[in-house]
Amino acid sequence: MASDIPKVVPLTCHGHSRPVPHINFSSTVEDDQYYLISACKDNNPMLRDGITGDWCAFPALHTPHTAHAYHKCHSGLEPSSATRAQYGKPVSRQMRIWQQPQLRTSPREYLPTHLQRTSPSHLTDLRFLSPYNSKIWDTHTGECKHTLQHSHICRAVAFPIQPSPQVVATGGFEKKLRIFDLTRSGGSNSSSPTSATPNNDASPSAVTSYEIGPGVHGGTIKSIVWNQDYNILTTAAEDRKIRWWDLRSRHPVVEYAVEGTIGSCELNSLAVRPNDAGILTVAAGRSVYLFDGLSPGRLLKKIDFRYEVASAAVNNETSRLVTGSAEDTWARVYDVRTEEELEVQKGHHGPIWSVSFSPDGKLYGTGSEDGTIKLWKACREPYGLWR
Repeated sequence: MASDIPKVVPLTCHGHSRPVPHINFSSTVEDDQYYLISACKDNNPMLRDGITGDWCAFPALHTPHTAHAYHKCHSGLEPSSATRAQYGKPVSRQMRIWQQPQLRTSPREYLPTHLQRTSPSHLTDLRFLSPYNSKIWDTHTGECKHTLQHSHICRAVAFPIQPSPQVVATGGFEKKLRIFDLTRSGGSNSSSPTSATPNNDASPSAVTSYEIGPGVHGGTIKSIVWNQDYNILTTAAEDRKIRWWDLRSRHPVVEYAVEGTIGSCELNSLAVRPNDAGILTVAAGRSVYLFDGLSPGRLLKKIDFRYEVASAAVNNETSRLVTGSAEDTWARVYDVRTEEELEVQKGHHGPIWSVSFSPDGKLYGTGSEDGTIKLWKACREPYGLWR
């Protein structure tokens, strides 16, 4: 069955010069406005108008290294707040930035720095400058507020879903899930690296951290999701396991093994369903797993495909699932209930590494190896530039 949405030309967002590994939309702000942030291997994250794709801001990375970045950003923009996070490791004096998560701000508050995870009141930026170090910056003043030390590449980060988060979770090649308390500075406890970390810039006081579930992860932590329940964290690792952690016990409450390499793990929720806990969407191997965002480990549905799925996003309001693959250049749209393919969206010239729905669910974006982002209309009525 074909889609009931009329076929229209997608909006193409140029500006990046290398592959785009991750994109994400903010929540809605005033006048139903929202934003889109993209990460790119050219080391230049971009902030755009989420409806039109117009460029808003271009945070520049200032480091002592030649930067070669991999970004990932989960966003939740809200008025008067700002934060982003970046993670990386210098290789031959190059800094690889792996993940850039959630924003809660208006674009007016952006400074020309690499913004990553946002804290509404602290307006902070988390990034890795010297080997294995991440820095939390005040994006208004440019002041470095905290240093988060690691002994290996940090690949993933998450802030709790709060107006002013005071903690941050990190994970990566150490195979350690860490919680950093941004309100407590000083020496880290036993969970911190024992080896000294080279420092190429001024270092404010280090932030106290502790490890959750020592020795449990059997591979690099590729994604961290902080659930609506503050006490629950979800991790996706290269050992092909999804784990839900209870911060009170510091142990996993549920563990689920997937049948393939994990491509993406995202919490999909819509502004039109404010009380909905969302759906945890995991792309792994030739399958997409849809988990209840409220009940840890509760699998709602598993959908199998004939191809390796690199990315996926679901719109729970319309029961639409969009996937990207490493094997071709197309985005495919499915009916979640019937598993029927409704549309094949062509236009990219490289694999699609990231898919994300807008907060109102009326369009979705795709980020590709070809260095472009495309915005696809997902509603019948006129919307945005589609008139």
